[in-house]
Amino acid sequence: MSETSKPLTEKELDSEILAEVQLLLAEKRTSLSALRLGIAIFAFPLSVLSVLIATSKNYHMGEVMGLMIMVLIINLGLVTLAVYLIFRALRRIRHYDRIIDEYKKEYGKLARLL
Repeated sequence: MSETSKPLTEKELDSEILAEVQLLLAEKRTSLSALRLGIAIFAFPLSVLSVLIATSKNYHMGEVMGLMIMVLIINLGLVTLAVYLIFRALRRIRHYDRIIDEYKKEYGKLARLL
């Protein structure tokens, strides 16, 4: 069980580094899809509000005030969720980009590929 670890050959090191960068790029794609989801969630409350404004001549505000407050609270929750998703995704994308840039600086072959 006391196996000594051999130093990796250059080819093994290259394949290991490439696998790590591929994993980072996959994580970055996941963050980009979270960003896309945040933008889509952010667009929904804006669409609901524009429909309510466009149809406002068909109802009296006093009669539907309870429903309107409920819709606005739900929209506020959705906007909050969207902003959270967008900022979290942007922060993670920058984090992955910094790590990939470090790999590019350390390994010249990798800089040519990316």
